[in-house]
Amino acid sequence: MKTPTLLPRFASGRLRDYLLLTKPRVVSLIVFCAVIGMFLAVPGMVPWRVLLAGTVGIALVAGAAAAVNCLIEEKIDAVMARTRGRPLPQGKVNALETIAVSALLGGGGLALLYVVVNPFTMWLTLATFVGYAIIYTVFLKPNTSQNIVIGGASGAMPPVLGWAAATGEAPGPAWLLFLIIFVWTPPHFWSLALYRAKEYAAAGLPMLPVTHGAEYTQRSVFLYTVGLTVVTLVPFFIGMSGWLYLACAVALDTVFLRLAWQVWRRYSDDVARKSFRWSILYLAVLFAALLVDHHLRF
Repeated sequence: MKTPTLLPRFASGRLRDYLLLTKPRVVSLIVFCAVIGMFLAVPGMVPWRVLLAGTVGIALVAGAAAAVNCLIEEKIDAVMARTRGRPLPQGKVNALETIAVSALLGGGGLALLYVVVNPFTMWLTLATFVGYAIIYTVFLKPNTSQNIVIGGASGAMPPVLGWAAATGEAPGPAWLLFLIIFVWTPPHFWSLALYRAKEYAAAGLPMLPVTHGAEYTQRSVFLYTVGLTVVTLVPFFIGMSGWLYLACAVALDTVFLRLAWQVWRRYSDDVARKSFRWSILYLAVLFAALLVDHHLRF
């Protein structure tokens, strides 16, 4: 298996395997949203000390949570084509090593947040860790088709963590960013689940296409995307953002709605893949637009 391009060239062998345990692609999006939250929380520049410590601390804890998720889902990952190449199913890393990596990263990240940033951010980050690594992975994912909806709360926390890091508080606007990611998560993940439904069924996971069928899931993707469109317009109407953000949001939502409509009414695995891939770019560009708009105004 080729080393993902996100990993540095020196990251070979055992180090590469440890890095893969932390799901660097997922963590990079988490960190990006957290940093956006930091910058949106203040009118000017985030203090460098807080920016660096907050970014590293959140990244370390997110990586620790990913490692725990990999450990708990080792047998499931071995069944699915998308995940069977991970270090644990391949036997490149054992359970003890995974626990050690998670403890080192998580403990270091939480300590950094507590000492250098603020205790509030540390506690929020710890709660996010528990929500994803334990509540979602152990209880929700294997037991309910609404796992992504309920568990999405943990995945939506990064901008709140970033806001708390910059200000020591988590006011309404921070939770609006949370709401955007929370509503984004189902159409993002269900698009993937649609063309991976057989794998989820083989793994015994009650994902929505497995429990409720493809047509129900396709309709749900569209309806949640409609809801997402509404939520993404709220920052403009409450004065949190300006016209630049509104223009970007409308353009991004238009493309996402078109893809979601095709997922519902003209389904193919290729359309579902396009919707899934677009959703990742969508979130990154949407939050980048929020950041640019914010700094142009302040």
